[in-house]
Amino acid sequence: MPHRRIEQILRNQRLLKLPPTATVREAARQMAARRVAAVVVTEGDDRLDGIFTERDMVDRVVAAELDPATTTLAEVMTPEPATVTGGHTVREAMAVMDATDVRHCVVVEQGRAVGIVSMRDFVGDEIAELDLQHEMERHFAEDMR
Repeated sequence: MPHRRIEQILRNQRLLKLPPTATVREAARQMAARRVAAVVVTEGDDRLDGIFTERDMVDRVVAAELDPATTTLAEVMTPEPATVTGGHTVREAMAVMDATDVRHCVVVEQGRAVGIVSMRDFVGDEIAELDLQHEMERHFAEDMR
């Protein structure tokens, strides 16, 4: 399973994309309607500008007491988000997300956003393998003391 390619996960995915000028309220409504936790922020050419996630909404909008009706995605998105390509393996994508402390990773091909993968997409053996790796690293660090 860890060798499964990201392109296999993206089959049938309809990516939610909004321009940087869209409001947080618009993004929240579309995210709720599609039951997704993230939106790719991009102009019409699909060049990646950023990502806006539920975590961004909580941390950068609600906690900061910004008005979702007037706050644009450009103001609160994560610019230059973590990315992988469809040819990456699940293990590689998980390593990117782990290293950057994020739950969502944008899938790009030739600089254009084509999908999003999240930790929820990686189940069972893949998560167990990452947990085992962290446990081994912790034990190794303790042994080195």
